[in-house]
Amino acid sequence: MPYEAEPAKVAIVAALEREVRTLVKRWRGVEREYEGRRFKFFENGQTVLVCGGIGAEAARRATEAVLALYQPELLQSVGFAGGLDPALKVGEIFSPSRVIDARDGSSVETGSGRGILVSASTIAGVEQKVKLAESYGAQAVDMEAAAVARGAQSRGVRFTAVKAISDESTFAMPSLDRFVDRDGQFCKTTFAASLAARPWLWSKFFQLARDSAKASRALCAELDRYINQPKKPEVSEPELHPITKGIH
Repeated sequence: MPYEAEPAKVAIVAALEREVRTLVKRWRGVEREYEGRRFKFFENGQTVLVCGGIGAEAARRATEAVLALYQPELLQSVGFAGGLDPALKVGEIFSPSRVIDARDGSSVETGSGRGILVSASTIAGVEQKVKLAESYGAQAVDMEAAAVARGAQSRGVRFTAVKAISDESTFAMPSLDRFVDRDGQFCKTTFAASLAARPWLWSKFFQLARDSAKASRALCAELDRYINQPKKPEVSEPELHPITKGIH
């Protein structure tokens, strides 16, 4: 008999399992199919989490799957973000009031939080971070939140975002896009082989690994607090609208 899950009140979309591993380690893992793709969902009472992969397209697919299969009342985009504001340090939690899609300038209001998160199509280096901050008045950057927000808006589902800063505004992010496959998964074997041949990059990646671990701990602690001590969110319906460059 096909597995049928109970509807969830809260659905969480992350990129990679390593971002949320501590949170979901005791949750029930279930694989389900949607539109010909297999997704692994983590269930915990009336909360469900899915790791869709890196990038907008992977996030879109995971969002559509979790919305169709679980019919949540609230959809959250969670995971790592890069700091654009120098005041944001590694491990700090950032919950924006607006998420902007850098591809077309459209945005979704969350009805809670503070500040602006911009979703870019590539992993942002220092120069791109400066441009994104100037263009959108944003404090942080990720790659998935705008796609999740758009999916929520299309279904009339409330949306929020919770991000942990994994790299600060001045951290020179290495070029990692080429290690992400078409399904949004990070190719560890190819990356390890490439890194082994470039010892001058080891210290940078060791720092990134430490910072990512710190961000993951902070993110999981924040999500656990939210799930176990829920507060009724005072939010309005998300509204999708264009913005003018530089207006914030």
